[in-house]
Amino acid sequence: MNGYRLLSLLIICLAAAGCSSSEDHTASAEKGVSAGLLVTESGLGDDSFSDSAFQGLEQARDELDITFDYREPFDGDFEAHMEDLIEQDHDVIMGLGYDSQESIDALAEEYPDQHFVLIDAVSEFDNVTSITFREDEGSYLIGLLAGMKTESDVVGFVGGEQIEVVERFENGFRDGVQSVNENAEILVEYAETFDDDGIGAELAQDMEDKNADYIFHAAGFTGVGVMKEAENLGIYAFGADSDQYFVAEEAVVSSMIKNVNVALYDVMEQLAEGEELEGGLKELGIEEEGVGLAPIRLISLSDEEQDRIDEEVKQ
Repeated sequence: MNGYRLLSLLIICLAAAGCSSSEDHTASAEKGVSAGLLVTESGLGDDSFSDSAFQGLEQARDELDITFDYREPFDGDFEAHMEDLIEQDHDVIMGLGYDSQESIDALAEEYPDQHFVLIDAVSEFDNVTSITFREDEGSYLIGLLAGMKTESDVVGFVGGEQIEVVERFENGFRDGVQSVNENAEILVEYAETFDDDGIGAELAQDMEDKNADYIFHAAGFTGVGVMKEAENLGIYAFGADSDQYFVAEEAVVSSMIKNVNVALYDVMEQLAEGEELEGGLKELGIEEEGVGLAPIRLISLSDEEQDRIDEEVKQ
């Protein structure tokens, strides 16, 4: 584990008043509404998807007096970790990403009275609430920025694994760039992993060698390497899922915000108010405040450019 990720994880643990043992969480879960969270295989400290989910439950803990426990499936055994959480008798079990769907579906069938929340994939089981995001809407805004501000007319996109949700990031970005800059070349590479910042750095270097001056990632911890290498190279980058400016303060112009934290907070608020989860699919876009744009830093927009961004956000 590199120094940056270790520091990020330490901060998360301290914010949670220490990485408590499962026994401590089990005892607290008996006091009221509780949740069990299975983060991605990359674990906490990604400054992205997993961390955003964790922060949403932290906020719910602080404001709604709920409790929660979590697991990091570094070994890839999603089902075993979820069963561990189910045994703690949480009101809801939450899984992040398509990798968790197979396990959630199997356990939803085995435990029909247990409710689950699945982020970024869709389950057909009645006791699973599926929450997806219109990533293309938020990524379109990033594409507008890149297309308007590139000086080389070459921009790049780095994805983690080439799956449907990441392709939505790519497609939205591509559409945004092309809508304001028909001459722009859009470089696209998939790292085939969300968990290797070294590969991310290599892909950023390759794109800079091809004159890319703005690079957008949707690659989890791999994207951390993209942003930090962009900073080293003196070019610009965009973050994903959360405001990632502080990962590389001299490079990150903005980030496509994916409000996983808000979605999970809303689930816990519903339970805390005594409402039952009904299952089914919830799709969250700009209108539902599911996706959006982090503050724009490091560059200046003309009034016309700002108006274009504002127009898309208001639609």
